[in-house]
Formats: sequence, structure tokens, C-alpha cells
Amino acid sequence: MASPRADLTLVRGLAVGHAQDPTGSSGVTVVRFRAPTPTVVDVRGGAPGTYDTASLALETTYGRRWAIFLTGGSLFGLDAARGVRAEILASGGGQRVFANPNRVVPISGAVLFDLPKVERALPDYEALGAAATRAASRRAVGSGRVGAGTGATVGKYLGRARSMPGGLASAGRRLEPRGAVGVLVAVNAVGAVRDPSTGRWVAGARNPMGRIAPPGTRRDRPARARGTTLAIVATDLAVERSTLARIAAIVHAGLGRAIVPYLTSSDGDTVFAASTGVAGPPPDEAWPGATADRIGTAAAELAVAATLGAVLAAQHRSGARRAGAKDRRTSRSV
Repeated sequence: MASPRADLTLVRGLAVGHAQDPTGSSGVTVVRFRAPTPTVVDVRGGAPGTYDTASLALETTYGRRWAIFLTGGSLFGLDAARGVRAEILASGGGQRVFANPNRVVPISGAVLFDLPKVERALPDYEALGAAATRAASRRAVGSGRVGAGTGATVGKYLGRARSMPGGLASAGRRLEPRGAVGVLVAVNAVGAVRDPSTGRWVAGARNPMGRIAPPGTRRDRPARARGTTLAIVATDLAVERSTLARIAAIVHAGLGRAIVPYLTSSDGDTVFAASTGVAGPPPDEAWPGATADRIGTAAAELAVAATLGAVLAAQHRSGARRAGAKDRRTSRSV
């Protein structure tokens, strides 16, 4: 039997789906859980756009979710929640509470800013949310300009015109002696992306020669920019929500290794963390917090890998599209 792919679907008890607007301007990604799943959120960017995250605080009573959605469209993208919820209800999900005959479907989500500069009709995010939920599967997650990463850009510190394509990607890893952890990242950062293992800039603002101009090294007046990096980290080990909160914080640290600058005033950087519990409880801790440290450290490395994979896949697709357009122009001229 073929081994599962090393992405978020390595984690049992969840499925991932994408939907894109036909214009290729925006999209939605949904991580759908098999059952209500313990979830937390760590919002650290200065300009977040989120859906029902207050009830994920550690001091709240419930803190479980049927799905998490990531979407483009800024606040318009929050309409995706209606589509996600309706689709889960239609497929038999949700639960009754307080003896009420209606089923409720707790979900949470976050948005990134990919709105165009020119006025035009916005995508139907409710329909995209429903489509992404229907598409959720255990197949390969995909990378680059898919789902919530469809309209993403990075390196907007010198203006959006100088930015490069952002995108979405995921990475996963098995844990010893059992279980797995995975991270999905939608990269739409104001900052640039750097490979921390080599120090090489992978994506960012381009100078007039087309090369990447690292942040903080140019005399150009910084541009007012909006961005966001959204991440979902999940494990199939049954861990407490307090442990998930520490894991989410460590993932932020990993993202900060690859994205420079990170957590700016105009970014909405947000990390969700969830535990499906399918693999059972983790091994006994050698010291308090050992489980959070072990899973969080692995997840931080996966967050770096997913961030690099997202922008590299987006650049590859963008380059292939430009090459295809050039070939078509050449064929018409001969």
C-alpha cells in the first residue's frame, strides 16, 4: 500500500478542499474534520480578519470545530462561512444543543487581503465555501495558486506592483512512536520569504532589474501594504487545548524564520491548531510541556517548508504561464 503523502492529510481525521473563482483572482480552502475537534487560535498580526474565533479562547467552554476555512477577499471572504456550514449540514454534520431540534455547526476561519485595485465584481464566497467543503478529501493538498492562495502575493513592502506571487502549500510528518502532525500555510505576506537554511531570498519585492530587493535595504519610500499569512496546524494525537495553544505559538516562531518582516501592523497573521485525537493520547511526558515542545518544534519546521513550497510552486506556475503566453504570441507572428 502506498504511503500517505507528506502533507496535512497525513493527519488522520481530517480532509482538505479548495475552490477558486473562475477569474483566478481568489479562492477558499477548507479543512474539514470528521467530528467536532478541539481547536485553538493564535492571532498575532496587527490587522486580522477572522470568523468566530473568540469562542476558541482557552477559558471558553466548548472550543471545538467542524471545520476551519481560509479565504481571500478580505472581509468579503467571510461570506464563505455560510457555504461551509450549509454543506456540512447537508451532508449530515452538526449537532443538536440545549434540546433544540436544529443542528448547529461551529466553524472558524480567517481572511487574507487579495482585493484588486480596480473596481469589479467580487467572487461569490458563499458558493466557493460550499464548493471547497464538498471538494474536501484525503488526496494531495496541492500547492501554489490554489484555494486561499489563488490571489496571494508576497513582498508588498515596496508596493503591490513590485510583489511576487504568493500561494498555499502544506507539509506533514509522522511522529514517534505514533501519530502525525501537519501544517497548511497560505502566504500573502507584506514581507519577503527567505530560506532560513541558506539565507537565500526566495520571494519578495522586485527592483527595476527584476531581482529581489530584501526588506530594509532600499531607500525607496515604503509603500502602504496589506497582507496576511494564515496557517492551520493539526495533529491526530489527543492533546489538551492548552497544548495546542503552545504549538500554535511555536508555529508563529517558525513562520517568523521564513517571512521577513512578520507580524507587521498591516498583516493579519493567524495560526489555528487542532487535535483530531484519532491516534490516541501521546506518550507520557518526560517533563511538563514536553509534548507541546516536541510537536511544536516539528510543526515549526513544517511551517517553514510549507511557506517555501507555497511561493516556489506559485512562481513555477506563473513562469510557466508567461512562457506559454510567449509561445502563443510567437506562433501567431510566424
